[in-house]
Amino acid sequence: MVEPLQLVFQHPARLTIPIMSSRLENKIAIVTGAGSGIGRACALTFAREGAKLALVGRRRSRLDAVAREMDGAPLVLSADVSNKHDIDRLVEQTVARFGGLNVLVNDAGVLHAGTAEQVTEEQWDETFNINVRGLWLLSRAVLPHMRQVGGGSIINIASVLGINGARNRASYAASKGAVVLLTKCMAIDHGHENIRVNCICPSFVETDLTAPIINKALDPEAVRRERISVHPIGRLGQPQDIAGLAVYLASDESSWTTGTAFPVDGGYLAV
Repeated sequence: MVEPLQLVFQHPARLTIPIMSSRLENKIAIVTGAGSGIGRACALTFAREGAKLALVGRRRSRLDAVAREMDGAPLVLSADVSNKHDIDRLVEQTVARFGGLNVLVNDAGVLHAGTAEQVTEEQWDETFNINVRGLWLLSRAVLPHMRQVGGGSIINIASVLGINGARNRASYAASKGAVVLLTKCMAIDHGHENIRVNCICPSFVETDLTAPIINKALDPEAVRRERISVHPIGRLGQPQDIAGLAVYLASDESSWTTGTAFPVDGGYLAV
């Protein structure tokens, strides 16, 4: 008897990242949110492509675990990206360690579900402090160093909800919409300096950030099926689905690409 075909999706912790070329050789990158999810996948893929890395996040133990998966010696920096003092420190230490800075991946973020009435003031402030203010402060802090090396690439991790709205995502979608437009404005302002700014807009990617949406539901399997059903490609995203585009945007292959919001969404926005 022939067994029916089953689709099995790897848990992000067991993600297998293929060995590729050295597309990021001589690139020096800061990756925030590097301890898990999309940030982790970007960091591991950047390392395999030859980049020198500063791994940034709040939880040092997670960053150390990611660093142990890499060849070379990444700089591990525990920091709060909503804190300007922490931002200045991590940029200074990165430049002191590696001698410059070419690439920034702004992945750190939070997600609080709820309507405009349900989200608390504290949740709203935290969402914008991390998703928008921290991203702006860090992007601003790296600009002088990118000028010194003749240019660079800032890659912001936004969301399809920065393009389209959704139920119960009032603060999150508003923050990601701000990221999309900040990306475009910075691209316009700094293009003449060869500093490119783009953003990636994922749909539902299975990470620690999105896990509670399914795991805390009354019927987790029903919620998973519903989420899959709105993606024509027939599955939820994995962090590595985002990392490949991040490599392209960090590399010289995308030297004429700036100010663009790239949906990576399994067809979600096409429905």
